[in-house]
Amino acid sequence: MIAQYSREPNIRPNKRVCLRGEKCPVMELGMRDFLNKCGGAAVIDGGFATELERHGVDLNDPLWSAKCLFTSPHLVRRVHLDYLYAGANIILTSSYQATIQGFEAKGFSKEEGETLLRRSVELAIEARNIYNDRVTKDSNDFVRDERYGRSRPILIAASVGSYGAYLADGSEYTGDYGDSVTVQTLKDFHRERVKILVGAGADLIAFETIPSKLDAQAYVELLEEEGIETPAWFSFSCKDENNVASGDSILDCASIADSCRQVVAVGVNCTAPRFIHGLISSIKKVTSKPILVYPNSGETYNPDTNQWVESSVEAEDHFVPYIGKWRNAGASLFGGCCRTIPRTIRGISDAIHEKPHGKSI
Repeated sequence: MIAQYSREPNIRPNKRVCLRGEKCPVMELGMRDFLNKCGGAAVIDGGFATELERHGVDLNDPLWSAKCLFTSPHLVRRVHLDYLYAGANIILTSSYQATIQGFEAKGFSKEEGETLLRRSVELAIEARNIYNDRVTKDSNDFVRDERYGRSRPILIAASVGSYGAYLADGSEYTGDYGDSVTVQTLKDFHRERVKILVGAGADLIAFETIPSKLDAQAYVELLEEEGIETPAWFSFSCKDENNVASGDSILDCASIADSCRQVVAVGVNCTAPRFIHGLISSIKKVTSKPILVYPNSGETYNPDTNQWVESSVEAEDHFVPYIGKWRNAGASLFGGCCRTIPRTIRGISDAIHEKPHGKSI
């Protein structure tokens, strides 16, 4: 029996044990149950660093948004709240570029780095609690639309960025780490980080902006080796409709994700909106798991200048009108990545709820 949603929905599986190599329907049914409670589709939050910069934070730092875990945690909590007010069902922690190795490079001890990782989850949980309390106490005045009211399920997803995000050299957008980096290298790098985030109480692990098959395989083996029972999603960064950032086929990458019993959703993020429809179609060919999409604004990041370059094809939140089309194509979780803001997420929520869908998925 899947745990029932109250204030803090639990999508972890029950005690049924799936044998090694066996797909685990219990784990996946937890996500489907959550989606049904959301009305058939769920809203993921938007660009975290983008919103921090809008609050005046300088993120020109190897830790990127993770530096705010020790410089301005109040802003981390505020950004989470901004997205909850905008209608998000899932908020991602500020741990995308937070690693023990990265914190140690800034002069923190290993123990302090572990504490900061846990803090990323705690801040998100605090924001959820604040939001739920305010809605409960002042539901008539504070929230005038029942979609944003007390009955909305909210999950905390622990963000795990790639090895390239830690390197902060642009390789997270190419997956090119050099020949010396192996699956074992990546497993060893992520192992303690993932265990700490899980132990801090995250509802989900969001492996995001995955640039290659190598990264995906390392995550699968890590989850299996550590016996982690917290559900996860795999979200790939893609350079076109057929290939992830490294040039590996999205079909191959999604197949790796599909093979892992802990993975409850597969999709793409930090990808240009114009590629999303084709990617959904490709992913559907190799998995029946829920598909998630949270594209960027359509701009392109230049790692040499650390600047986003405007595109003549799409602009900020112009992909919102395509949410219905992407849902019809097979996606069921929608959000935004780089250069998207709470207004974008409110638009996505409005688009999802514009026409009621009575079907159970």
